[in-house]
Amino acid sequence: MSDITILLAILGLIVATIQIWSLRKKAGVAGVSPKGDGELGIKPLHEFDWETVEPLQFRPFKPIYYITMGLKSTTPSELIVIDRNYLSRIRERQATMTKHENHTLGCIPSGTDAVKEAYSYLIGDYLPTRYPTLFERDGKSFRNRVTGNCLPLVPPNDPIATLRSLGETVEDDMFFLRETPDGHQCTAFVCCCPSGFDPTTKIGKLLKDIHEPVPSYEKIGASMERFFSRLEVGKSVSRINWSVTTNPGLFNVSGNHVNEGDQVEEDMDIDIEKTSVRMELQTLTRLPRTRALMFSFKTYLCPITDIKAEGLGPDLADAIEGLKTGNAPGMWVYKGGIRWGKSACKYLRS
Repeated sequence: MSDITILLAILGLIVATIQIWSLRKKAGVAGVSPKGDGELGIKPLHEFDWETVEPLQFRPFKPIYYITMGLKSTTPSELIVIDRNYLSRIRERQATMTKHENHTLGCIPSGTDAVKEAYSYLIGDYLPTRYPTLFERDGKSFRNRVTGNCLPLVPPNDPIATLRSLGETVEDDMFFLRETPDGHQCTAFVCCCPSGFDPTTKIGKLLKDIHEPVPSYEKIGASMERFFSRLEVGKSVSRINWSVTTNPGLFNVSGNHVNEGDQVEEDMDIDIEKTSVRMELQTLTRLPRTRALMFSFKTYLCPITDIKAEGLGPDLADAIEGLKTGNAPGMWVYKGGIRWGKSACKYLRS
């Protein structure tokens, strides 16, 4: 081999290295190339058939309501949960973002890097690794085998476009938080399943201000801030939040909650067939590069007719009435029990 050939080979290697480094820098993370499963901490599901997987079932009903964080440790593999409703939910999310873009997507400048980091991780690493039967990637692009949608591995410069791509790829809604001297601030979101609140009113606000309408939040607010500050990369946590809704729609920016000063029709008759327990599987994850927190949640709707058919009608009725007791009695009004509680409990115990 001549000296010229060796020199050309070295130059080619240098150029290739620079190109790879540039691609990684644009992606906003340590890299966009596949990593070993062990390094990611993600367990692949090689035989996963999403069309046969039933949605997770949660029955977090207790006779007395206590406002707590109620967290449990989870693994990186459990960040995104997919089941047989995946395709219909994704189609619904696409339609919701198109119709309500200003209410479902938002980002302030301080949230852009976190949004890009989440995109690079989910699109470039997590989804193809965890669900190789659903998602695949090559050196430049990501392909969703279910929807046929293709995305670049490098996130768009526009954070709203980036959030939209995430919103049409996974069912989970996401809020991004950064720590400030005054507390954690919401800097970006993609949210297609708000339960009685407008996500646009949360952007730029601190946790304490976001939760101002929540009864007795002051009992856990300081503990939440401390926990959020201490959460380490790779040490995700999850919790279940539940409520009852008489609105079958997933996108609901008003009506599920009763706030101070609202005019309320008490003990109203409800349409049992349209009444469900609305549950959120909420997860909190630390992004390694930006150190931002990603608060994500997947929403489940379970008709109360199903709860009764399972023999758990009295348990749910007790839990509904339990909103009046415990350490946050204001939850009975805030969650809307003052409107639908009497009718729901009567049915559940019949």
